[in-house]
This record gives sequence, structure tokens and C-alpha cells, in this order.
Amino acid sequence: MTRILLADDHKLIRSGIRMILQSQADFEIVGEAEDGAQAVDLARSLSPDVVLMDVQMPGLDGLDATQQITATSDCLVLVLTTFNREDYLFQALQAGASGFLLKNAAPEDLISAVRVVARGDALLAPELTRRLFDRFATRPVSTQRPDLLDQLTDREEQILRLLAGGSSNAEIAGRLFVGEATVKTHVSRVLNKLRLRDRVQAVVYAYETGVVTPGDNAP
Repeated sequence: MTRILLADDHKLIRSGIRMILQSQADFEIVGEAEDGAQAVDLARSLSPDVVLMDVQMPGLDGLDATQQITATSDCLVLVLTTFNREDYLFQALQAGASGFLLKNAAPEDLISAVRVVARGDALLAPELTRRLFDRFATRPVSTQRPDLLDQLTDREEQILRLLAGGSSNAEIAGRLFVGEATVKTHVSRVLNKLRLRDRVQAVVYAYETGVVTPGDNAP
């Protein structure tokens, strides 16, 4: 059972999201927050698996609330917003969000997104993925290799490069001729060694540190 906390200042929107998610037997809505501060408090007291977080809320906004939640708990945050803004995307990733989805997504996409985030993977709305790669295409590449990268084996660094190219575990397994379970093990080790929460942060890290540069892999 995936335990979910909803955080949105519009009651009507929360009701709609709750209706969609409660249609799934493996989802349980454990609480609802009207602002960021309440979301932080409820995340601490209820320990949900996934927090669906709006961005623009009164008082403490969703981005700051996400940062506080991910810094002090194991809750995973899926940012859900009406605003298709690049700055929100990058701030959400920096705050530790595991997913970013627009509110115009189809109900089945919302359900799938919650499941993806709940199982420890990361998700970006497809229309936002290209922006992430385009953003790094205009940034200078780091010329200094971080010490943490030296902890990776050659195979683990190869896995990181493929992650940065947007490959799924199944695609990586097919490309390297190994089992998907083996890939999952390698991905976990990469995240642990680099002190990263999820695959999205791994992609950002790979581009920021120059492990890959735009054009090395097709997103």
C-alpha cells in the first residue's frame, strides 16, 4: 500500500486528485495540507510514502516545503503544478523532488507517476525532459573531476553515463547484455556512492560534473 499526502491550497483540486488516486486499491490518502508549512508538519507526523506537492501556496511555498521534507525524512515528493516553468523544474530538483508533473496530465499518467516515484525511481513530465538537457547544453562543462566519482567502478561510471542519456533500467540491461536486476544493483550503488537521492539527481550530477556533455547521449 502506498501512503500519500496531498498538498495543495485549492480544495477542489485536492478533491479531484483524491478521487483519482482513491480509485486504486494500492493507494491510501493519509492526509491533506492547505499550505507548505502544514505539508511539512503532516509529512513528519504521518510519514507518507509520497507527497504530492503544489508549488504556489500561501506562506511556505511548495519548493521550500519540499526541501524541508526531503532533508529531514524519507518521504518522496512528486511536484504537481499548473505552471510549465523552467525555473520551477530546476528549483524542484535542487530541493530534492523525485518527480515533476503538470496538472494537465491525464489521470492515468498521474497514477503511473505516483507508482514510479513510490518505487524509488524518478519522473519528469516528457515535455520538461528536453528542457533539462537543453539547459545543460548552454552551461560550461566542469574541468575538475569530483573526488566522489573516483569511488565508482568503470561499470558504475558506464551506468551513470547511460542514466544521463535517459535510458531506463531495461534499456541499460539490453545494451550491456546483463539482467535488469544487475542494473538495479549498479544504479543503487551509484546513487549511494555519489550521495544522491534518485535518478533525476544522477542525471543532473552527471552533466554538472562533466561526466557527460550534451550530445554524448540522446535523452
